[in-house]
Amino acid sequence: MTRNELADRYRSYIACLNKQDWANLRNFVHDEVRYNGKHIGILGYREMLEGDFRAIPDLFFDIQLLICEPPHVASRLQFDCTPKGELFGLPVNGRRVQFAENVFYGFLDGKIENVWSVIDKAAIEAQL
Repeated sequence: MTRNELADRYRSYIACLNKQDWANLRNFVHDEVRYNGKHIGILGYREMLEGDFRAIPDLFFDIQLLICEPPHVASRLQFDCTPKGELFGLPVNGRRVQFAENVFYGFLDGKIENVWSVIDKAAIEAQL
């Protein structure tokens, strides 16, 4: 997969998340996906994402930076949202917060096999 093909694939994956198109998640995520070093599989990954949308009904993944070096993608995602209760153990409780996630992906056969995510929790704390 070329850099441009991988970038397009990643953008399509993010569009799938933003539409909450769970039926098509398997088109982008490997069955044996790992998240921050832990094997959670496609079902665990989907459950995690569905939980994120339950906790943050207005969740929207906004790509701010995208770097592709096949088979890897590095992205900075920006969020501007209103979580219902706690977020990452912080009592947000309906307040609007803005924060970023730096995330790296490893692709295998055109699907995400590894995800390494770091969320800027300090940015959220500073807004509370």
